[in-house]
Parts: sequence; structure tokens; C-alpha cells
Amino acid sequence: MSLPASTSSFVSPAQARMVELLGTLAPGEGYTHSALDGVKFMRTNVSIARVPVMYEPSIVIVAQGRKRGFLGSQAFIYDAQHYLVLSVPLPFECETEATPQEPMLAISIRIDLSVIAEILMTLNDTRGPMDSEPRAVYATPLDRTLSDAVLRLLESLASPHDARILGPSIVREICYRVLTGSQGDMIRAALTHQDHFGRIAKALRRIHTGFADNLDIPTLAREAGMSPAVFHAQFKAVTETSPMQYVKTTRLHQARLLMMQNGLNVSAAATRVGYESASQFSREFKRLFGLSPVDDVKRLRGDDLPPTRADATATQAKRNAPRHFTTE
Repeated sequence: MSLPASTSSFVSPAQARMVELLGTLAPGEGYTHSALDGVKFMRTNVSIARVPVMYEPSIVIVAQGRKRGFLGSQAFIYDAQHYLVLSVPLPFECETEATPQEPMLAISIRIDLSVIAEILMTLNDTRGPMDSEPRAVYATPLDRTLSDAVLRLLESLASPHDARILGPSIVREICYRVLTGSQGDMIRAALTHQDHFGRIAKALRRIHTGFADNLDIPTLAREAGMSPAVFHAQFKAVTETSPMQYVKTTRLHQARLLMMQNGLNVSAAATRVGYESASQFSREFKRLFGLSPVDDVKRLRGDDLPPTRADATATQAKRNAPRHFTTE
């Protein structure tokens, strides 16, 4: 399905109100944390070419603008008509469409598996294994019921008292709506370990809690209850990458956060995420992000840097990006 030439479309009163609220709640570019743990706002004022990102298990609802994600051969769009759900922590590539007049505005809600488990128990969910393996990420049309719940959440987050009293129950409602919708099976599968997807989801959580450990395929496969060969094949089916490449990517993204948020230098960040060699870390970092660790941090902090070959490559990648999306 090809994309329209413009992201402009009919804006409902509810969507217009979402945009108004997010414009206030997310005054600066990047992420803004809300009064609720696990809920944050996203704002981008200009278009951003295809770049590597790492998302935690989350529900992402875009009120204005458009984001396009790429995972291997898959391409998916999340915009004012489609929301994104990731049931497992996942590195992929993403590009953003936005302008200063119409910035990309979104809300991200972390999927708390303990809340999902409680909802499933309340529903007395006793369904058996699914007929087919779910995917790790979906983009789905946003229906009115979910849209109304998101609007009520944004309204509550605009008031500290409402956020504290009403916010958690609305987040739980949003999780319930997603869980009982078309994407619910993949979240349920990520919570259980009865099928391949659930076992890989367990391995992904293991990697994200112990990325600095000495991880290898035999250890991860044994903990997932699979043979190394089956584990490798199923891991790649879910994430579109190999287990050890996933470990490496996770370490690099975590090191990037440590340098940005905690002010660690390159050597300290490399050691913290499990690298023995700072030079190897720097080489692999530049291969993933297109810049050295020092230059990447400078750019993220807004320091002026001259255009690089990586910028030209990213721009060309955006021009060549597939113009279709998948919804399930």
C-alpha cells in the first residue's frame, strides 16, 4: 500500500485536542517524562532520516506527524490513524516526518507485564497456544474506543492531582483495550513461555537485564529451553537479527544512554556495558550510528558538527525507503 504524498488528513476534534495537549506536555524535542512512571511524550520538530532506535515493550500513539519503522523486510507506519505495539524490546530503524508548523507529537506507554498478567487473570484467559507465531511489532488502525482512552489519559496528565489519582487506571484501561484487540495475542505470548515466541521473549528480557554479562548462544538457548540451533532460528524469526548481533546492538544503545544521560566517557560506558576494548566499542558504535561516540553525543546535545558521510547515507536511505506499511 503506497503512502499518500502528504500526511495531511481530516483532523477530528479528539485528535485536535490530543495535539493541543501534547504540544503543552511535550514542549521540547525528544522525550519528556510524564508524572506517571513508564509514560512519556515524544516530540520532533523536523523530519529525521532513517536511524537506528531501540524501543522497550510499549504502546505508541502518534497524534500528529508520522513515524515509519523498518525491521528487516518489514515496514510499518504509526501515525494519527495507526498505533504501534511492541511486545518485546526491539532494535529497529525509524524515520520521522515532521515540520516546525506540525511537529510529530506522540505518547509512549511502557507495557508492564505484571499489569498484563493481572488483566489476563481477571479475564480468566485460558486460551491455548496460537495457530501461528506472532510478530514482535505491529501497527494497527486506531479505533475510537482506544482513542478516547488516550485522550482521557492526556487530559489527566495535564493535572498533577488527576495524573496521580486517575492516570494509573486509564493506563490499565489502555492496556486492556490493546490486550483484547487484534494485537492481544502477541502480548499474551510474550508473557507466557509455552511457545517459541514466548521463550524468545524471555531471552530478550534476559539480555536487557544482563547485557553486560558474558552472554553466549548456548547459555541463552539453555535458559530458553531450546537447542542452540532452534534458538538461533527462532530468535532471528522474531527479531530479524542473530542473538549475538542483538546483544551487541543492545549494549551499544545502552552505552549511548549512559553517555547522554549520565555523562560517562567512552571508556567508562564501554566497560559498563560489557566491552573489554574501548577501541572495539568505538568501531562498532560508529558502524551502527554513523558517528564516533564523542561526535554522536555532541550531535544529540545540539552541538554543531559538519555534515558527515553518514548524513548523506541516511538521506539517501530515506529516499530509497519502501513506501508501504503492514497492519495487523
